[in-house]
Amino acid sequence: MPNRAKDWFAQAERDLEQAQDSRDAGRHEWACFAAQQGAEKAVKALHLHLQQEAWGHSVARLLEELPFQMEEEMVDKGRVLDGYYVPTRYANGHPEGPPFVHYGKLQSKEAIRYAREILEFVRSQMA
Repeated sequence: MPNRAKDWFAQAERDLEQAQDSRDAGRHEWACFAAQQGAEKAVKALHLHLQQEAWGHSVARLLEELPFQMEEEMVDKGRVLDGYYVPTRYANGHPEGPPFVHYGKLQSKEAIRYAREILEFVRSQMA
């Protein structure tokens, strides 16, 4: 079976582009979700690159399951992104109001920055 790591990483890059496009359009909830997706897919790409299986959607857990010690700060950034996986998309993800009223420029900027850092880390490991 061919190693699909490069395909996963290419999609991670595209998801990060979508995050920026959504932020530029003022859709901050989607920017946060797309950033989480980009980071998740990038870390899954690294697992595949290392000939490992990767399951689940938690960026932090996927980082922790890599076969080397991760900096705790990088794992914490994954935890922040994990917080954008569900509530950014579902109307019942918050006590009241639709998701888009709960996210703004501050959150999307941080999410994109953290996802970009994770993608750059993965890129360096796959080089």
